[in-house]
Amino acid sequence: MKKITLVVLGLLFIVACNNTEKKAETPENKKEESKVVTKKYPKNLQKVFDAHGGIDTWNKAQTLVYEMVKPDNTEKHITDLHSRKTRLEGKGFTIGYDGKDVWLAQKDSTAFRSNARFYHNLYFYFYAMPFVLGDDGITYEEEKSLSYDGVLYPGYKISYGENVGDSPEDNYFIYYNPETYKMEWLAYTVTYFNGKPSTKRGYIRYGDWQKINGVVLPKVLTWFTTDEEGNVKEPRNSVEFSNVSLTEKTMEASTYARPTDGVIVPKGN
Repeated sequence: MKKITLVVLGLLFIVACNNTEKKAETPENKKEESKVVTKKYPKNLQKVFDAHGGIDTWNKAQTLVYEMVKPDNTEKHITDLHSRKTRLEGKGFTIGYDGKDVWLAQKDSTAFRSNARFYHNLYFYFYAMPFVLGDDGITYEEEKSLSYDGVLYPGYKISYGENVGDSPEDNYFIYYNPETYKMEWLAYTVTYFNGKPSTKRGYIRYGDWQKINGVVLPKVLTWFTTDEEGNVKEPRNSVEFSNVSLTEKTMEASTYARPTDGVIVPKGN
């Protein structure tokens, strides 16, 4: 589901000197050549980015680290935000993506029983919303508002171009508070391991915000149940995120490298 293998988030560099006649190199020309144009997003999605600290602030960061607290396990996740290399350290297992392959190392066959390729960046994309929605290869469409507890949350549908990541058929639906513009809900569809996409949506509520190096990120994600019509009903389970750091420091390549006991996980496994 490495959706957005997608690289330098949100910035396009342009060179302003296209004249056939070479200009003299002056301070004014140099300044013009270094001009940066920020990628354009739908107006209200831009407001969502701004409410969370700004996508330009996010783009300056290099590494995101957090601990994800589960009832039976605490995992440490490290992600390079530009290459999307990852390392997950859990109870008896380590999963990584070195820029080419997803790999799994575990003490025994029972340490990790899920799909490592599907899992290696799953929670990163949930946690790093809304900023990962600024990646390349994305199409934005206005979505019908989500109604919950008497509030209408406007939203956008997020879809992907062909061959973007492992599951380009997956879709996200972001919903924001109409007053604060903070992201409060995420709906998503998942492509099954047999390659068939699903239209059934899962729902996550975002809240208990914390400011990390100028960026507003959630402390808790809560999954909700739905009824037969797909309406959001009740909280089902929550995941807490702690010891979060967002820095401009790049980790050593060895952080993401496959260890000697690591096994490459092929697509579909």
